[in-house]
Amino acid sequence: MRKIIEMCPTCGQGGLTISAVSCDACGTEVHSRYRSCPFCALNEEEQTFLLLFVRSRGILKEVEKTLGVSYPTVRAKLDEIIDRLTPSGSMAAAPPSDRQAVLAQVQSGQLSVVDALSRLQQGNP
Repeated sequence: MRKIIEMCPTCGQGGLTISAVSCDACGTEVHSRYRSCPFCALNEEEQTFLLLFVRSRGILKEVEKTLGVSYPTVRAKLDEIIDRLTPSGSMAAAPPSDRQAVLAQVQSGQLSVVDALSRLQQGNP
């Protein structure tokens, strides 16, 4: 099965909206407007790297051995993928000291994870 295309093949500028999904088993079709997942925007090489990273349980030394590249190369590739998956500035809104305070509130049960994430993204700890 082919990977879903992310950009308009005609103009190359417009993002595409998924408008139908169907069941492989029974053929049921559902028509609506769906957004693709952030991982779908990654190219095949990046998706393969993430699969290897997960299979290695996040141990970069194992990824390094499997790929036969240096640790800095593995780290750089991971950072590149993180940058592609993270909306610009989403975790940089709050200063480090404020982030620590919010995380401490989550740990103590004073704040839910959802509320903490919202505060960190808005820069309003």
